[in-house]
Amino acid sequence: MFLSGKKILVTGGAGFIGSNLCHYLVEKGNEVICLDNLSTGNKQNIIGLMSQANFLFVEGDIRNYDTCREVVKGCEIVLHQAALGSVPRSIADPISTNDNNINGFLNILQASKEEGVRRFVYAGSSSTYGDHPGLPKVEDKIGKQLSPYAITKYVNELYGGVYHKIFGMEII
Repeated sequence: MFLSGKKILVTGGAGFIGSNLCHYLVEKGNEVICLDNLSTGNKQNIIGLMSQANFLFVEGDIRNYDTCREVVKGCEIVLHQAALGSVPRSIADPISTNDNNINGFLNILQASKEEGVRRFVYAGSSSTYGDHPGLPKVEDKIGKQLSPYAITKYVNELYGGVYHKIFGMEII
């Protein structure tokens, strides 16, 4: 999809995928807000965008609801890339994984609803398929999740579905 002239929030925008999205979207003439707490992202990934008039970097955290409400104001689209990845990390520290990936996700999703965001796109994970043996993987055939990380990504899918059904949000 070609986007131009939109105001777009990219959470996790200093990470690998998020920074590439930021570069592409700025190049296409969009106003881009990049939110990242730099826990796994790197400012070097977006350093070339910092002087662009249509780019704003906000060092902040999706776990802070007020920050989420502020950065999403006026945005038409949210591209949610922020998450605390890594299966081994989630096994070692499930509390932080849950806090970032579920509470943070719900904060940005709710802020998007409150601010009237038209489209919310989030990064899922194949880990949600769990131990289901079928190939190819199909979205409606999942098994039991095998890590705290997988559970958090599955919960995000459930929340997305609920927000679509209840509030009519376009969630991808």
